[in-house]
Amino acid sequence: MDNITEGTWESLPVKLNDNILETLREMKFTHMTPVQSACIPLFMRNKDVAAEAVTGSGKTLAFVIPIIEILLKREDKLKKMQVGALVITPTRELALQISEVFEGFLLKFPQFKQILLIGGSNPIEDVEKFKEHGANIIIATPGRLEDMFRRKADGLDLSILVKTLDVLVLDEADRLLDMGFVASLNVLLAYLPKQRRTGLFSATQTQELEKLVRAGLRNPVRITVKEKGVAATATQKTPARLCNYYFICRIEEKFNNMVAFLKERIDEKHLVFFSTCASVEYYGRALETLFKKADIRCIHGKMKNKRNKIFADFRALESGILVCTDVMARGIDIPDVHWVLQYDPPSNASAFVHRCGRTARIGNQGSALVFLLPMEESYVTFLSINQKCPLERMEPIEDVVDILPKVKTMALADRAMYDRGMRAYVSSVQAYAKHECSLIFRVKDLDFSAMAKGFALLRMPKMPELKDKSFPDFVRTDIDTDTIRYKDKAREKLRRKMLAELKERGPAPLVRRNVVRNTSWSKQKQKQDRKRKKSAKRQFGEGSDEEDDEDLKELLNDTRLLKRLKKGKISEEDFNKQMEDVPLNSTQTGSPKATDDA
Repeated sequence: MDNITEGTWESLPVKLNDNILETLREMKFTHMTPVQSACIPLFMRNKDVAAEAVTGSGKTLAFVIPIIEILLKREDKLKKMQVGALVITPTRELALQISEVFEGFLLKFPQFKQILLIGGSNPIEDVEKFKEHGANIIIATPGRLEDMFRRKADGLDLSILVKTLDVLVLDEADRLLDMGFVASLNVLLAYLPKQRRTGLFSATQTQELEKLVRAGLRNPVRITVKEKGVAATATQKTPARLCNYYFICRIEEKFNNMVAFLKERIDEKHLVFFSTCASVEYYGRALETLFKKADIRCIHGKMKNKRNKIFADFRALESGILVCTDVMARGIDIPDVHWVLQYDPPSNASAFVHRCGRTARIGNQGSALVFLLPMEESYVTFLSINQKCPLERMEPIEDVVDILPKVKTMALADRAMYDRGMRAYVSSVQAYAKHECSLIFRVKDLDFSAMAKGFALLRMPKMPELKDKSFPDFVRTDIDTDTIRYKDKAREKLRRKMLAELKERGPAPLVRRNVVRNTSWSKQKQKQDRKRKKSAKRQFGEGSDEEDDEDLKELLNDTRLLKRLKKGKISEEDFNKQMEDVPLNSTQTGSPKATDDA
């Protein structure tokens, strides 16, 4: 959207409340974006809306304004404990952000109260807050909201309070499904009245999303906002003002290059994405030591109470570095982000686009850079074709200094840092093995020794992927790693106590038993594929007398697809596309329970 404006707010075919227009002027939103000009009139005319628009296109105002307008026009005014609008979003950071936008508008509409229901806080406190202050607008993550519906024993019967619901919004709906909230959404939809307006907002369209549209929306108007100047058959999925780069370097030089890159731009605001929580913890601490004068924050899905404060603090900074996982990849609006750095490519291609979308928002300029190994360069072509996301190669970074010895010194000085490095390495190998683009990101092609050098490890960790392998190129430290102490005296005291107890107890007697051996991720995947194949064969054998020719063909085709998947001739994504569609209600079968964390 080179020119992202679609006229002034006064040019809408529906008239907005004067207080809403005044708030927009105060927020300096003088013109609409395309998704806003398309959605607001439809919502206000009681239409269900399914909107797809590139990240950073202003989707939040596209539902915040209609919600307030619809509640204002109610014949029966909402009472303190009656819920008129519900916004469900995948992460607590995004929920906080939406709540802030509502807060700006509700200053002029004191008759409406909002409540934020997200993880990381005590649910009983949420119940008491709801009972004391009431709420007409709920912004929530699925897990916490589902929990609130079960709080009747605590004096809150939310199923009764939502009978007055006028508007339901599912924001970042594709992400809600990616994070495994299908079962929760089905439970929540069952509590809500059928006569309501529903808005579904997302940056991408998927088959699962289409099922949700059919299940939760009534004759929706579909809106797709494309970048101007891009053909419909080749829709660019990243903002037009985003400059997207890639950088090729050896795995042991990756961290050195990133530090040199950040050093040149230390006065700017950056997001640095890693694939695992452990990597965020490890490299975040390393960057804190290397850039003592810079504001550095870390966020990942395993953090609980701290996440909300860290997110709010970083948003307020003029410059700094936020080290994070994909929990920050979707819908989050952080002002004035100059660069998005992807130290690790994400596990799926769509996440790549969403990560990049944290910069160049609402027509602003921004840049993104992904670090790739020489063997991964074909990923650039894949992104160009699969995600319509062209990348430009960045020239070699100047003044690269080897800072890995400093990181090793940090590990020698504090066992906590040593532990973090080991966990980061193990989790990164496992995350690499799970990449959906397994033809490019092949764990068997990784140089484990060079990777350990890049992580500044003092020794190679013990893990199934490294079993029976030798690493002559890796130089292990001469220091006995068991002698490395924790800086935290209480933690070190506890460690020494445990070591003394183990020494006193002596070696455990050898007991012969059937031990379930750990296997690498790639071998686990092969085992799962074999199970699928056997299952398909059983289905074929048991129903052969009753199945007609069409069913037999279908079963045979499924078996052939499983064989091709096992041999690596097709990706898991292609396999899923070619297999028969699964009903929405059954997509969670066998999946781990979803949480509000990522």
